[in-house]
Amino acid sequence: MQSHATAVNNGTESLARKRAAYGASVGTLIEYYDYYLYGLAAATIFPKVFFPGHDVTMAQLASFASFAVGFLLRPLGGIVFGHIGDRVGRKAALMITVIGMGLATAAIGLIPSAQHWGALSPLLLIVCRSFQGLFVGGEMGGAATLIVEHAPPGKRGFYGSLLIVGAGIANVLSAGLMALLARNQTWFLDWGWRLPFLFSLVLVLIATVLRSRIEESDEFKQRQRETQRGQQKRRAPLFEAIVKHPKNVVLGILMGLVQSIAGYVILTFGLSLVVKQGVSPQVGFIGTFIVGILQIFMAPAWGALSDRIGRRTLYIAAAIALAVFVYPVLLLYQTKEPMLIWLGMVIGFVIPGVAMQATFQTMLTEMFDVAARTTGVGLGYQLSNVFGGGFAPMICVALVASAGGAVWPVLIYVSVIAAVSVLATIFASLRPDHAIK
Repeated sequence: MQSHATAVNNGTESLARKRAAYGASVGTLIEYYDYYLYGLAAATIFPKVFFPGHDVTMAQLASFASFAVGFLLRPLGGIVFGHIGDRVGRKAALMITVIGMGLATAAIGLIPSAQHWGALSPLLLIVCRSFQGLFVGGEMGGAATLIVEHAPPGKRGFYGSLLIVGAGIANVLSAGLMALLARNQTWFLDWGWRLPFLFSLVLVLIATVLRSRIEESDEFKQRQRETQRGQQKRRAPLFEAIVKHPKNVVLGILMGLVQSIAGYVILTFGLSLVVKQGVSPQVGFIGTFIVGILQIFMAPAWGALSDRIGRRTLYIAAAIALAVFVYPVLLLYQTKEPMLIWLGMVIGFVIPGVAMQATFQTMLTEMFDVAARTTGVGLGYQLSNVFGGGFAPMICVALVASAGGAVWPVLIYVSVIAAVSVLATIFASLRPDHAIK
């Protein structure tokens, strides 16, 4: 009887883990789909659709400025939905964020061009982008917390990396759709680019169904029971995170800077660089598609490796690798040869970028206890993206323009960011895998 009960228990736990993995990953898929899609459009389409009448560099800067706006509300989203996740439940927060994110993205696809609505068009773009930032701000904190809390000991890195598998699928979907539709450039510029944004509604429907079946982790349920019995004080999660873990809040932000800029320097800014040199946008879309395919397989491999050699070790090595690879990658982009451009994307992002993204959110969950984990993860992840990734493409465009088209300033920029993140990672306090509570 006991062995039968144990088997039933194990089966129930396994089902809960699968549902958590699917539900969390599909939301991350939408987060990255929306952000990759906006990045691809900001590099190639939006300068012409929403910011015409400027020279190429100014239109590109304006487009990337709208891209950066979305990051400004991410910390607020992290705090608001982190509070909901730590108080009400991870599931409630994740249901709200995934629906809001999808609706904001679809709305972008309905905005008329500046040619038809003038200054109102870029204004509406910025409003929709701001809502994207608000909802996505609560996504990673809840998703990472949920999936890592469901993971068995010794496999937290692998489970956490499944979120980045969702990001890889997002890369494939966003870049694949853009590459397919961009075959007819005139139609694509007029209407074709809108279809991938509207497709977000389909993804929202799938995510809502999957997330409706998610269960809260035993860890969270235990904390709720203790709170109801008065065994645990009920303090605001933001207070818990900042007062109990002040060092880790700051270090989490600094750690995340390098992983936040990796994709936006190598892929987003890189795409704008090759397009400005006269290369077809489709080359960049195809390269991003290839990167997405590899990301689906490499993310869990990096996550599993972090379980074996330690997340801190892997993350530091990847941060250094990004600083080493970025200049050769940008030189490959300047050849204007599609095969070499694609090689640069793979070397620059799949190796260091995916390795960092596959481990960072799991490290953040190991830096905070259950009462403030969603909020703590959200603060570290979103603020690092505000100070790092959000402004990275715009900073790179400005640096290259100031150097007369030379790309060496980007090397210095990435190296400084990498150095800061490496030092923060060295001094961060990470809980052992068996003591994550």
